[in-house]
Amino acid sequence: MRTFFYYALMLLLGYAWYRAGQNLLRKGYRDEKGELTQGIVGPVGFLMAGGVTCYLFFAMLRALVRGEIPCVGKGCAGQVYTLAAHAGEYWANLFFIAWCVLGLGYAMYVTLKIWFRA
Repeated sequence: MRTFFYYALMLLLGYAWYRAGQNLLRKGYRDEKGELTQGIVGPVGFLMAGGVTCYLFFAMLRALVRGEIPCVGKGCAGQVYTLAAHAGEYWANLFFIAWCVLGLGYAMYVTLKIWFRA
């Protein structure tokens, strides 16, 4: 049951993140106060999000190829889950990393769309 709530909350968070990005894209060049519309992340945040996204994407591809993934949480630091021995934990950690990659990638996409409006 806890796993169901975990995945349901992840989907709800993803939907809220998507709606927030769409609301920013729907705004014009200026918001209600007359200021320029800002993206989700600024220039430094964009570079940091890009670096973290690339690292997590590489870790995700590495986990898919090798069939093992290090634990993502604090309670199991140093533990490695393999697809053969711990399939549930393996896919849960891989799903979490993929979710982070998608969320950060979407934030960068929205920011670039706002920066390069024609």
